[in-house]
Amino acid sequence: MTDIINLLFYPLPSGIMTILMGFSLVYWVFQLLAGDGIDFGGDSDFHFGDINDVDVDSDLDHDADVQAEPSFFSKCLDFINIGKVPLMVIVTLFKFISWVITILSSLIFGLGKLGIYSVFILIPIFIVVYFIMHWITKPLVKMYKELGYHGEEATDFIGRIGRTKSTIDGEKIGSAEFLINQDIITLNIKSHTGEKIEFGDTIIITDEAPSKHYYYVTKQITLDNL
Repeated sequence: MTDIINLLFYPLPSGIMTILMGFSLVYWVFQLLAGDGIDFGGDSDFHFGDINDVDVDSDLDHDADVQAEPSFFSKCLDFINIGKVPLMVIVTLFKFISWVITILSSLIFGLGKLGIYSVFILIPIFIVVYFIMHWITKPLVKMYKELGYHGEEATDFIGRIGRTKSTIDGEKIGSAEFLINQDIITLNIKSHTGEKIEFGDTIIITDEAPSKHYYYVTKQITLDNL
């Protein structure tokens, strides 16, 4: 028993990954005990909004007809098929593979002698596992597609209230933050009427652009700005 505990928790990288895997195990146990069985659809509080609308450079002027490129972060998520496979399934697989590789690395390379510095082995392990996940999740994409999974439920942003993170007017596209289901989501925005909206103003989403790369907003009328 002592040998198993030492294997799981020593050295430090193994201990970290064992604890992380423990969190995932607890999550799935609670899912199982919730009464509906294990929900492999991943009812998570993690939301992306429109994945093409998030974190695109908001300080540049764009023509309304220009097709914005997905952000680097969005491309990274798409590479490991987030959206095509439930988030919690991918997170659990990522941690499990990282956990196995970390324990094997500790045994093969004797990481215990490095002390606290052994934790840095997790950086290359996470990078390697990230690329492995692209291939590991491919069969899952096909499986979930056949099961009728079409990604997390879309969020309706029309009517949502948020605060601008940049000044916009005319044809300029900026960004704003919205608190939705206790998550802060950043979206690209454009003034619906072309009027100037200052940084930090409270705004409301009135419509979505046909290109789906940004949302039209107007300044919300409050007692402070009457």
